[in-house]
Amino acid sequence: MATSDQGLDFDHAVAAVVHDIPAGTVVSYGWVASEAGFPGAARAVGKLLASSPAPLPWWRVTRADGVLAEPVARRQAERLRAEGVSVSGRRVSRRPLVP
Repeated sequence: MATSDQGLDFDHAVAAVVHDIPAGTVVSYGWVASEAGFPGAARAVGKLLASSPAPLPWWRVTRADGVLAEPVARRQAERLRAEGVSVSGRRVSRRPLVP
C-alpha cells in the first residue's frame, strides 16, 4: 500500500517531467511515468494530470497511440495546434515518444 509520502513523490516527479516537456513536443503517459521513475504507471499519470490544479502543460501528453483523451480532446487539440503540432481528428500526426 502506498503511503502519502510515496504519493507526493509520484506527484512531484510527474509534475517535474511534464513541466519540462518542450512546446511542440508530444509524449505518452507511459513515457512520463518512466521518466518520473514509475514505469508502468501510465494510468496514474493520466489521473494525476486530469485532477492536478498545478499549471502543467498537460496537453503535451497523449495515449501511446497518439489519440487525444476525452473529455478534453478538443481543448487539447487546440493547444497542440497552437504549438505547431499537426492534429487530425482526435489523433496527433506524429507518433508520441513511448518507452
